[in-house]
Amino acid sequence: MAELAAAAVFLIVALGTAWAGLKLADDRVRSVERLAPEPRLVPKEIGSRALIWRELVSRVGAALPASEKGLPRLKRRLVRAGFRNPAAPRYFQGARVVGTAAFGGMALALALRLGAGSSNLVLGAGAAAALGYIAPMQYLLWRIRRRQHAIQRGLPNALDLMVICVESGLGIDQTTLQVAKEMSGAHPEIADEFTVMNLELRAGKRRAEALHHLADRTGVEDLKKLVAVLVQTDRFGTSIAQTLRGYADYLRSMARQRAEERASKLAVKLVFPIFFCVLPSLFAVTVGPVLTHLIRDLIPLIENM
Repeated sequence: MAELAAAAVFLIVALGTAWAGLKLADDRVRSVERLAPEPRLVPKEIGSRALIWRELVSRVGAALPASEKGLPRLKRRLVRAGFRNPAAPRYFQGARVVGTAAFGGMALALALRLGAGSSNLVLGAGAAAALGYIAPMQYLLWRIRRRQHAIQRGLPNALDLMVICVESGLGIDQTTLQVAKEMSGAHPEIADEFTVMNLELRAGKRRAEALHHLADRTGVEDLKKLVAVLVQTDRFGTSIAQTLRGYADYLRSMARQRAEERASKLAVKLVFPIFFCVLPSLFAVTVGPVLTHLIRDLIPLIENM
């Protein structure tokens, strides 16, 4: 009996220990799964319309022969718009071809459905195809203008931060890196350009060459002037902090002058809206009741005469 009791106690303790170990292991696995990041679901096949469009544009652009004369200019424009992917020219050319075919096909189908004549059919399809060919370039130019305006707007703040960094003892390379980190949220365009310049410096390019590449990538006149000032300062060994502070004051004064110029042009620009929109309604409100009373009082007098 004693042996059976000891065996039973041993079996119960063993089963309890095993159950407790499995329970703790299960809780540990759940804790790790809860703290781990959610897995990203990558589809095996292309199921998105955007991805299908991108693949179509890429293949069409790759099939087209590249123009050696206009390719450098196109690459420069794409970089200024913020597209740094080496395959960006291929996507752009493909978008042009696909847009031309899509716009022309839709216009042709619409004209056939409306029963347009042969001359109108050809004219509408040709105009829509030309619109599809021009639209990607116009969008690219709009992106360039918007990015240049954003860089020009945030440049004085970047210069103020550079002055603070230089006066605290940092070099120009560490200053641009720190400015890129601090301004990544407020002005991501300037932060992106400064980051690329720091990468070029780390790759072994000279500072003057990296600065000239910065001015060429953006195409902003104020930034080109800043690059020229920094190159001259580095060459002659003058104070960088004073130079940056003076140029920041110059940019703010130029921005103030541009704002005053726009304000002075506002009166001339408001002439046509006032003449065609405000004055007719004003005449209708002020002269309308008077004319109504005159007509109502004069018509009976004329009839009695």
